[in-house]
Amino acid sequence: MSTRKAAAAAAGKRKASSTPEPIGHVNGSTTKKAKVSDEDYDLSELRQPHHSAKEAEENGIVLRKYYPHEMCNPRAVAYNNNELARPIELLHSALADTKKEREKIDAKDCVVHWFKCDLRTRDNTALWMASEKAKEKGVPLVAMYIISPQDFEAHLTAPVRVDFILRTLEILKRDLAELDVPLYVETVEKRKGVEGRILELLGEWGASHLYANMEYEVDELRREARMVRDCAERGIAMDVLHDTCVVRPGELRSGQGKQYSVYTPWFKAWIAHVHENSDLLDLFDAPGKNPASAREKFAKLFETKIPDAPANKSLTDEEKKRFHSMWPAGEHAAQERLSKFADEKINKYEEHRNFPNLNSTSSLSVHFASGTLSARTAIRTARDHNNTKKLNAGYQGIQTWISEVAWRDFYKHVLVHWPYVCMNKPFKPEYTNITWEYNNTHFQAWTEGKTGYPIVDAAMRQLKHCGYMHNRCRMIVGSFLAKHLLIDWRMGERFFMEHLIDGDFASNNGGWGFCASTGVDPQPYFRIFNPLLQSEKFDAEGEFIRKWVPELKSVKGKFIHEPFGDKVAAGVARKNGYPERIVEHKVVILAVQGL
Repeated sequence: MSTRKAAAAAAGKRKASSTPEPIGHVNGSTTKKAKVSDEDYDLSELRQPHHSAKEAEENGIVLRKYYPHEMCNPRAVAYNNNELARPIELLHSALADTKKEREKIDAKDCVVHWFKCDLRTRDNTALWMASEKAKEKGVPLVAMYIISPQDFEAHLTAPVRVDFILRTLEILKRDLAELDVPLYVETVEKRKGVEGRILELLGEWGASHLYANMEYEVDELRREARMVRDCAERGIAMDVLHDTCVVRPGELRSGQGKQYSVYTPWFKAWIAHVHENSDLLDLFDAPGKNPASAREKFAKLFETKIPDAPANKSLTDEEKKRFHSMWPAGEHAAQERLSKFADEKINKYEEHRNFPNLNSTSSLSVHFASGTLSARTAIRTARDHNNTKKLNAGYQGIQTWISEVAWRDFYKHVLVHWPYVCMNKPFKPEYTNITWEYNNTHFQAWTEGKTGYPIVDAAMRQLKHCGYMHNRCRMIVGSFLAKHLLIDWRMGERFFMEHLIDGDFASNNGGWGFCASTGVDPQPYFRIFNPLLQSEKFDAEGEFIRKWVPELKSVKGKFIHEPFGDKVAAGVARKNGYPERIVEHKVVILAVQGL
C-alpha cells in the first residue's frame, strides 16, 4: 500500500487526468471533431431499426421493455465516423462545461460518495477523493448505494451476482461504520427514478459535493452526464472519476491517432504507458475517520438495512448455502484470495491456466466485476511478487496473468470507443446481416449441458452449479454455440450474463465477439474449435468431465471424450441417459469449407 503522501500525489495527478480532453482526443482520433449531441444531427434515417430487429426481439436479444429496437447499421457507422457523440463525450462535455461553476461550490453539511461497481474502501479513487474533500471542508462523509431492480433486470444481472452484491454491502456497511461513515442503501423501483431520488437525498442531507466512479456502459455515461448538469444547477458539485481501468479509456492511440481494435499492439502500448506513468499503480488508502459528530448528525442513515433480493433475482436456500460457501463476499475475501494466489499459484499460471480440472486460476473475476478488488491492486500485487518492476519481464506466469487482467481494460476501452457494442451490435456492424439459426431445441440442449459433447456439457453444468465457468471452457462452449449450432451468439451472451457471478458486460461481450468471430481481435470465422481435441488436450484424463457429467463417470480411458465412439462406452452413456451428439463436427467443417 502506498503511503498517504504518495497517494495524495497520485490523486492529484489522477484528478488532473480526469479533466476532459477535446472530443477528438477522447475518441482516440484527432482527425474529426464529433458532434456533442444527437440533436445536432439528422437522425431520421438513423433511427430506423435494423431489418432483423423483430427477430432479435422475438428471441430475447433486445429487451424492448427498457431499450429501443436494434439500431440500423448506418447508425453504428455514424459512431465510427465521429458523426454521433459517444456517451463518454457527453459526460466529459458536462464536466468541462460545469468545471468553473463546480469549483466555486463551498461545503454545506456533508460530502457524499455514491457506490456502484466499486464496493470497497481501499484503493477506491472517488471514495478517497470524497473523504479528502470532506476532511478539507470539515464536514462528514456519507456513502450511499441505490438498488434498482429494473436495472438488475435490464442488465440481465444473475441472481447469484445480486446475492453477492447484497452480501458485500453488508460487509461494506460494517467496515464504513468502523470509520463512523454511514452507508445509506435504498431501493428505487423505477430505473428512471434513480436520478431524481439521488438529487432529493442530496438535498435532504445538505450535500455540497457528490463523488462517483465512472461506469463505461452507455446508459450510465448518459445518466451521469445529465446528473452533473442537474447537480450544478442545484449548487452541488458532482465529480465522476476514472477508476475501473488501470489506464483510462481513450488514453492509448496508435501511430495514426486511432483507438486500437487488436489486443497485442494495444497491450504493448498499455505496458509502455504504465511503465512511463508509474503513479498509475499507486494505491489509495481507505477513507479517514469521520468526525465523532457524524454519528449523531446522521443517526438514521446508520440504521439503514440491506434489503433482500428482488423476487425475480432471489436464490433458494440451497443455492444460497452453496454459493456462499463457494464465493465469500467483500473486499477482505478478495484480498485474501489475491494474496493466496500470488503466494502459491501465480508463478505456475502460464503452464496451468488452461486446464479446467486444476484449481490454478485466481478466480478473482467476481471481485473485479463487483469492485471488491481494483485492477490496480491486482497488477501491483503481481508486480511486487515478481523479480522485476517491469510488467513484461520476470516470471512468465506473472507476465501472463497481468496480460489476462489487462484484457479487462482492453474490452472497456473498446466499449467506450465503439458504444454500439452495448446496443446489441457486433463490432463490425455489417456482421449483423449474418443469418443465424434460432433453433430452440439446440439452444436448450446447449444451456442444459446435453449436446453429446462431454467437454461442452461439463462446462455448461459447471456454470449452472457454480455461477462460474473456467475461461478455456467459455471459449469452447461459445465457439460451439456460434460455429457448430450457428445460433445467434447474442443468445449465448445473454445466457451467460443471466448466470455468471462475475458477469461484466464489456468482458462478456468481448469474449463472445471473439468466439463468434464478430468482435474486435476475433478468431477467423473459419477457425472452429474442435470440442474433441479441446477435451483431449485440456482434460486429458477426463477428470473435469467426470465431475460434471456423472452419466459418464464410469467410462474408462480416451472414450470419456467421445463415448459413442466405443461400444462399451456407448452402452454406459445410453444406460445413464447421456445424449448422442446433436450435430457432427465433421459436417460443420465441411459446411464452412464450402463458404
